[in-house]
Amino acid sequence: MKRKTGFFFDEYCFWHSTGMHVMTLPVGGWVQPSSGTTHAESPETKRRLKNLMDVSGLSHSLHLSSASPVDEQTLRKIHPEEYLKRFKQVSDNGGGMLGTEAPLGPGSYEIAKLSAGLACAAVKAVLSGELDNAYSLSRPPGHHCLPDKPMGFCFLANIPLAIEQAKACFDLKRVAVIDWDVHHGNGTQHIYWDHSDVLTISLHQDGCFPNGYSGEDDIGEGEGTGYNLNIPLLAGAGHNSYIYAMTQIVLPALERFKPELIIVACGYDANAVDPLARMQLHSESFREMTQLVQQAADNLCDGKLVVVHEGGYAESYVPFCGLAVLEQMSGVRTEVKDPMLDSIRLQQPRAEFELFQQQQLDKLKEKFGL
Repeated sequence: MKRKTGFFFDEYCFWHSTGMHVMTLPVGGWVQPSSGTTHAESPETKRRLKNLMDVSGLSHSLHLSSASPVDEQTLRKIHPEEYLKRFKQVSDNGGGMLGTEAPLGPGSYEIAKLSAGLACAAVKAVLSGELDNAYSLSRPPGHHCLPDKPMGFCFLANIPLAIEQAKACFDLKRVAVIDWDVHHGNGTQHIYWDHSDVLTISLHQDGCFPNGYSGEDDIGEGEGTGYNLNIPLLAGAGHNSYIYAMTQIVLPALERFKPELIIVACGYDANAVDPLARMQLHSESFREMTQLVQQAADNLCDGKLVVVHEGGYAESYVPFCGLAVLEQMSGVRTEVKDPMLDSIRLQQPRAEFELFQQQQLDKLKEKFGL
């Protein structure tokens, strides 16, 4: 079914600089620079996704738009004044390291506000009925960011900012956030730890990032008890394990919660060739997960679905995964063929491993009362 799908992006977001790095290591000492020296969180994965959309013709079927930066009033719903001042000062002074894995360049403060603004605009357009669903190509990403501390390439909490703005504008009561970035969505979890109006679900590689974190026992606190679900997956879990987790845990949790809006924190770093993780997903994995969430949105909240781009560091492969998501969201198929799909399917884990992973997921399902 063809849908009215929005795509929010801005070239300025590609201009956020992460300095001189080799992957995540700053150049210097024993780390040798090279002609291709760049930080893992480079603009190329996202720029190449947009380019593939253009050359495939998919962009013509989408409603393309930029947005205004997130406003200061909304910013302060999540981030304290002291943190914002410190962030802006480093940005205005030419950049540097703001915190753990948080390098930035000149102008990054304004770019981060625009990145969050794209997510805010996507949510607003869907809730107002202007669009059926929407995709925000946000950069820098946001799901690791704490209120007063950047982390893991994230400087502002893009999705929580969009949620808080929507609460004020649309009297939004229940939002579900599904984070399938391969790294734990610790920032979103922290912000809504004691909230019952936002259900946070994170599927992530067990122990990957934050280092050593699993989270299966962390279910929220106070009014938020039971509204935070973590689904740690073993390294190499593969397509079938992700789909099993979605159908057995994520979808029943959504059905129980009955959200008015579903937001996906969509990282592509669970793909099989990502340099910062060890999972085995392919483009059809992301297409099928999107389809499952889209069906849930149709059944629960009139199709109101927003996808916000997070991680994913394989420049060659992220575009094919992202295109699959956008094709599914819009109901438009292009002629693009994933050149790595067959080889990744051949690398899926053995049946014995998948059975063990599913048994672990069954225990989680029972623990969550689903």
